Parts: sequence; structure tokens; C-alpha cells
Amino acid sequence: MEDKIYVIGHKNPEPDSICSAIVLAGLKGYVPARAGEVNADTLFILNRFNAVLPEKIENAEAKKLFLVDHNEISQMVDGGDKAELIGIIDHHKINLSYGLPIFIHTEPLGATATVVAKLFWNEIIKDKSYCGLLLSAILTDTVVFRSVTTTEEDREMAKKLAEIAGIADMEEFGIEIKKQNATLKGKDIAVIAGSDMKIFDFNGKKIAIGQVEIVDPDEIEERRLELLDCLRKTKEENNYELAAFMATDIIKEATELLFVGDPAIIEKAFAKKPENNSVYLEGVMSRKKQIVPELERAFTN
Repeated sequence: MEDKIYVIGHKNPEPDSICSAIVLAGLKGYVPARAGEVNADTLFILNRFNAVLPEKIENAEAKKLFLVDHNEISQMVDGGDKAELIGIIDHHKINLSYGLPIFIHTEPLGATATVVAKLFWNEIIKDKSYCGLLLSAILTDTVVFRSVTTTEEDREMAKKLAEIAGIADMEEFGIEIKKQNATLKGKDIAVIAGSDMKIFDFNGKKIAIGQVEIVDPDEIEERRLELLDCLRKTKEENNYELAAFMATDIIKEATELLFVGDPAIIEKAFAKKPENNSVYLEGVMSRKKQIVPELERAFTN
């Protein structure tokens, strides 16, 4: 077993996973790591606040891990089930069984970054870059405070972080970050379909849900058939019960859910009849609070 402790987020990492890992590792003297490639929004944030992209771990077997922004085995870095877990800081429900007592801190907040900022406030206020990273993660995970996962604590913490980081207009800055990824033009369809893909286990039935944020819904329409083909391939190759993809319009605050699987499950979950392997969900922005719970109920009941 290695002596190093790696702070690492989930597969297909996004800003909350990466930024929380960087800050926590820096504060604790650990090593920041990532479980996959990062998107343009994360690179934009790292460049903005002069942070280094964390080391990529291909397999974590025999390593010591401190998890951030996840706790499900299906979302862990490869080999995570054979690693030694040191601790977890998260904002999702707990879905993990581990044989040893470890540090676990979760709160029902909009971002793991908010939790990290609360736990280590006296330390992070000394570092402008850390404050900028955590602010950026909060803005992206709450979709600039538009997501139903947003709490008053997220807003208040973001405001305090923005003052230290020198961000005068959080709305403008948050949209600027979001726009880095909010286009499908010129992107490989497999990369799009797998964007922020997370795997969930509902009583032995595995489903995959990816998500991308957009500002122009016509881009989804133009590549609909390609996306569905990718989802079909993902479902078949991994024997998933359902493969789904959230195209979340951050301007209209709605999601078109494309899927490959039993349409009856989708209708049962969202009380809307799907057409052409998709359903339009007004007001839906959050996978964690508005998509996953409904699908879990539909599969388990």
C-alpha cells in the first residue's frame, strides 16, 4: 500500500470534483488526483486561478484514497474497490458499505465545494486561488444558482468566496464558465454522449446517465440520431438497463432527456409519454434531485 493519500473525485470529473480535490489536497498535504479527462469548463477555471491539473490515476488498487463528490463504487476510479479509503466529503446520499471506520462528512448542499469551504473556512480565506476554485465549483454545480439543489448556504458561501477571489459579478462569471462547454459543435459524439456520465445501481439494475449543458437546443436536434446510437452502444456493451442523456438548457431551465431502454419506465418516472426516445422536462436541471430519485422509484416499485 502506498503512503501517499490521493484526493479524488468521480469518473468523468467536472469542476466540483476537480476543484474540491485540489483544495482539500492542498490543505491536508495530500495529492490531488482525477479519475478521467476534464472538460473545457474545468480547464478554464484552472487557468483562471493558476491551478495545476491534478494527476490522472488509471487504477487505484493498493492506493490510499480520500473521496470527494461521490461515494458509490460504480462512480469510483478503476480499482477503487481495492483501495484503502481514508475519508469522504460529499453532498450526495450515502450508498457505500466499507469495512472500517473512516471520516465521512456529507451535507445536502448544492456542491461539495460548499462543504469543503465550510469545513476549512479559516484556512481557505488565506488563499485567493482556493476561494476562486471553490466559488467556480459552486457556480457550476448549482448551474449558477438555477438548480433545485441550490441552498441558501451555497449562495452565502459563494458570495463570501467571490469577495476574496475578486469576482464582482457571480452571474456573469458563472455563465462565462458554463459557456465553455455549452456547445456541441466540433465535438466528438462519443465524448458528448459520455459527458459527465454516472452509473447508478437500483437493486442490481444498472443505469447510466450523462449530462451536458447547452444554450442552443437546435444543436441537440442536429445530432439526435448520433447521440441515441451512442447511448444504444453504451447500453448494450455494458448490459445496462437504461442509458440516458440529459441535455440541460441553462437559459430556458429545462432538460430534454434522451434515452435507450424501456419507455414505460420513463413514463412511470416522469408522468409524461416519451416520443422518439426522449421526453422534455420543464424546470428540470438536477440529475441528483430531479432525475435519479424518480428513476430509482420507477425501477424499484
